[in-house]
Amino acid sequence: MNLTKRNRLIIIFLLLVSGVLVFCTGRLTVQKIQEKMYADYSNFGQLITRTLLVQNRDTFNKDNLKLYTDNLLENSSDISFVTFKNSLGEVIYSSGVNETTNDTKINVTSPVVRNGETIGSIEIGLYTKNVNDIEAAIRNSIFLVFALGWFIFAIIIILNTIWATKELSILHRAVKEIEDGKFGTKIVNSRFKGELGRLFNAFNDMSQKLHTYEEQNIDSLTIEKNKLESVLMSIANGVVVVDSTDKVTILNTAAKNILNVEEENIINTKIQEYCDNDGENSFIEKIEEFKNTPLNIMEKKPLEFSININNRVIKTLMSPVYSKMHDYLGYIIILIDMTREAEADRLKSDFISNVSHELRTPVTVLRTYADTLYSLGEEFSYEEQKEFIGTINQEVIRLNNMVNDILDFSKFQNNVLEKEIQDIMPVIEEAVNSLKVLADEKELSISIQKKDEIPDIPFNKEAISRAIINLISNAIKYSDKGGSIKIKTSLYNNDYVQVEVEDTGMGIAPEHLDKIFDRFYRVENKTHSIKGTGLGLNLVKVTIEKRHQGEVYVTSTVGVGSTFGFRLPVKPVEENSLEEESISV
Repeated sequence: MNLTKRNRLIIIFLLLVSGVLVFCTGRLTVQKIQEKMYADYSNFGQLITRTLLVQNRDTFNKDNLKLYTDNLLENSSDISFVTFKNSLGEVIYSSGVNETTNDTKINVTSPVVRNGETIGSIEIGLYTKNVNDIEAAIRNSIFLVFALGWFIFAIIIILNTIWATKELSILHRAVKEIEDGKFGTKIVNSRFKGELGRLFNAFNDMSQKLHTYEEQNIDSLTIEKNKLESVLMSIANGVVVVDSTDKVTILNTAAKNILNVEEENIINTKIQEYCDNDGENSFIEKIEEFKNTPLNIMEKKPLEFSININNRVIKTLMSPVYSKMHDYLGYIIILIDMTREAEADRLKSDFISNVSHELRTPVTVLRTYADTLYSLGEEFSYEEQKEFIGTINQEVIRLNNMVNDILDFSKFQNNVLEKEIQDIMPVIEEAVNSLKVLADEKELSISIQKKDEIPDIPFNKEAISRAIINLISNAIKYSDKGGSIKIKTSLYNNDYVQVEVEDTGMGIAPEHLDKIFDRFYRVENKTHSIKGTGLGLNLVKVTIEKRHQGEVYVTSTVGVGSTFGFRLPVKPVEENSLEEESISV
């Protein structure tokens, strides 16, 4: 068992203190016993002198004293000498060895009194060898007893400390396991009784309650975590949660798509280190601005800004995150992809600009020609007047087409069109005839080709006519002078009537094909810059796909020409059925 430094110091201190106490107590005891023995020996000497006084008080002469003392010395080994002195202090008789040695420690003197008069004195010297031997024996015995007691005390202290330390070590290991999250740890305490046993039982009860609470808490936290993750993952906008050290802790699927990053490559990394596909640090400047702004301001009004990530416009909101105790935990970044909106705003701006320009041109021409005819018409010949009127008529048609595009776009977005089963060929012929004048101006030949026997199908004549006119007029705009336009009709898989408008124009680059039917989208290049609203082809797409359950398509080769086509179902599904199906889904 390894004792701690504190326990070792306590044991050393107790042993030193107890050793000093044992030594002092033993020394004092020996001293007291020694004093008692010497006092008793002195009393023994006094007793002998009194005896000698009684025996020799009346016969205080040398012969009697010699006879008596020699006999006394022969029978007692404790007496060293006996000396008789007269009243003048002169030695009358002395027997034995009258000198001080290591063994002669005690001298006892008593006066000799006769009839109230001191006639001399008796001095006895006692050997103390026996006393010293007894003293040494007692001293050794006492010190041995005290040393043994001290040793036993030391052993008890050490064993008690080790035992207590062992018990505390058991408790410490158990507490350490609780600290490591191993709730439910128990101490087997069958051998521990009393207060320690109750302490271990209390620890076991606490551990079990913590284990039960942990299971309940884990289940609750797991449910809440799953709810949170489900909510985050279902949010259409990107969500990035960052802790107080700027490390990303959570991000949803939308955020991964916007940032174009895998979860394992960004989790637990600093958000400032994120770079888009072009190697640009997208967030570092704004995060510095966020940190330099007081949190109470950010709490009331989150930091809002727009950044470009991977060629997309991202609206970003950044706000702090707090705990229930209002402790700062980090911040959350909301990413909203505004690319389509930004593009739509740009296209709308272009549309307004184009429409303004397109409307200004025919209005200016109409005003100029009309004013000229009104003021100076009599000065022009019939042919010149006819030419002026022809120009006015073209500009009116142009203006009418633009207005129709705008009106039809709004009209066909939401209104349900009434359909009638009919032949589509007359509609195509009428569209071609209405645009023949424009085609003749550019010396374009227009032909109608019918490949299969076309059945009657349900469609709205006005809407389909408008769609065909848009496709043909589009082909006329982008075809070079002297080219040709072919309108082909056929059956597609016996389920659709297919109409294609093929031109010999400039063609469309592949990168524009996917967007060619988007609203306000127009293809411009340095060679051709034909004005328009950018609604014609989108109107065709809405009319065919949304209102007639068909589909539109385009194929093109730059420098060769383009083919715009659409397919209408021979037996379309009833619109009411489609609405019911969409509702049930």
